Amino acid sequence: MRRRTLLTGIVGGLVSAGAAPAFGLDRRRVLHVRPGDSVQAAVDAVDGNGWMIVVHPGTYREVVNVPTDKGELTLRGGGRDPRDVVIVHDNANGTQRPDGSGTYGTAGSATFTSAAPRLTVRNLTLANDWLRADHPEITGTQAVAAYVTGDRSRFSHVRLLAHQDTLFVDTSALDAFDRQYFTHCYIEGDVDFVFGRATAVFTDCHFHTLQRDVAFTPKGMVFAPSTARANPHGILAVRSRITSGAEDAAYKLARPWVPSYETTAWPSLVIRDTRIGPGIDPVAPYINMRDAYPWQSMRFHEYRNTGPGSVITVPENRSQLTAAEAALHTPATYLGDWCP
Repeated sequence: MRRRTLLTGIVGGLVSAGAAPAFGLDRRRVLHVRPGDSVQAAVDAVDGNGWMIVVHPGTYREVVNVPTDKGELTLRGGGRDPRDVVIVHDNANGTQRPDGSGTYGTAGSATFTSAAPRLTVRNLTLANDWLRADHPEITGTQAVAAYVTGDRSRFSHVRLLAHQDTLFVDTSALDAFDRQYFTHCYIEGDVDFVFGRATAVFTDCHFHTLQRDVAFTPKGMVFAPSTARANPHGILAVRSRITSGAEDAAYKLARPWVPSYETTAWPSLVIRDTRIGPGIDPVAPYINMRDAYPWQSMRFHEYRNTGPGSVITVPENRSQLTAAEAALHTPATYLGDWCP
């Protein structure tokens, strides 16, 4: 009854003191958020029983957090194009919290955070527009667009924009093998901009490395998996493409991330049936994050990739799956009993 009363109040334009402007509610368990409203207030207003939040075209400068009890929530952009709806903020790892309790840290910097199982996000943009050049005093330059931990999270036609650590695909616990699925998404960044320990599948996605005003190379890496040793499935990219705004060979495909809080991690990455553009170094596409954990000892493999960045010039630098091995690295095998 309390939930029904709250939603009735929203329909009537009655919200509690300090809340955002009212949103519209229809009878199909749908909330409509329009410019001037708060996406977070809409998330707070619904329960976890299959609600849809439709965000109408506009730019929403706020941080959005979807907690675990909002399962089966759908967040959908109401425009014709993912560019029409933008949720953006500008916290970084090293940004000081307003309450003086310290900095946000990498995960805390995220514009969009979700721990909810069975989340669906469609047809919108999630961005973190924090820039290193504007904050030379800050050394913690990770600035996350989306931090996702819920099992069976699905992103379709979503743009994810930032620079360092754009998309953090994580799990709800160190011993959890949470699954996430991204299809027809556009993801851009520069350093480790798709990273984490989740079982994360990308199909028909576009990864784009940004130009970066630094003299050294590599200018960055696309992937930085931190897969648990017990998990047979890490990050999988299928039928995708990798392009670059930087000069040829300026970027690496990946480096392994072995976090200090989980030194037993065994990062796993498979890139298959994907066009890799000239921005990726074809001679040495992988690099170490720490010398104590060499990339050669990790589960990094490729299969049937095309494009100038996929050319095999030094075979030992690019482990290729056989057809039999590739059959074990498909969206179906990674996602198991979940068919998004």
